[in-house]
Amino acid sequence: MDNISASIDHEPSDEALIRQYKDGNQEAFSILYHRHITNVYKRVRYIIPEAEVEDVTQEVFIAAMKSLASFRGDSQFGTWLRTLTNHKVAEFYRKRTRKQEPQLAPLSDAFGKMEGSTSKMMEERIYIQKALSQLPENYREVIMLRFAEDLQFNEIAELMGQNIEATKSLFRRAIVALRGQLDE
Repeated sequence: MDNISASIDHEPSDEALIRQYKDGNQEAFSILYHRHITNVYKRVRYIIPEAEVEDVTQEVFIAAMKSLASFRGDSQFGTWLRTLTNHKVAEFYRKRTRKQEPQLAPLSDAFGKMEGSTSKMMEERIYIQKALSQLPENYREVIMLRFAEDLQFNEIAELMGQNIEATKSLFRRAIVALRGQLDE
């Protein structure tokens, strides 16, 4: 048991890994990637159509790798990465709305996506994604932090620079607004 806690205590911080990456250690970025991929993927999955999730997630990390040299550390790496993720999601939708015709998947792809899932679950996910996109940014962010990243209210409060009661109140208002969007 001591070996396990010893290995956890010696894991480098995000800041240390960023310094190592800036000093030329490419492996440091790989560790950052593996540390944060799950949260980025879950965040993107809540907002982007299923067929595009992996591509957008990959774009986030490509952009992170290209921009990491200019990361100044004014915020935590996770916060910076979350902002970058939101930017890539917005970019995805901007590009999508510029196109003349919506991208339609072949019917055979739709049947393939239903395997292990029901069409009702897919339909619900589409409704939730649409409803989330209609919410104000602060509502969407508190919901994403709570559900996509599984953060506790005290962690969300710290990230958002609020006290815990204000965060819980914001979350309740966001859920009411989301329910309102879903009822429409």
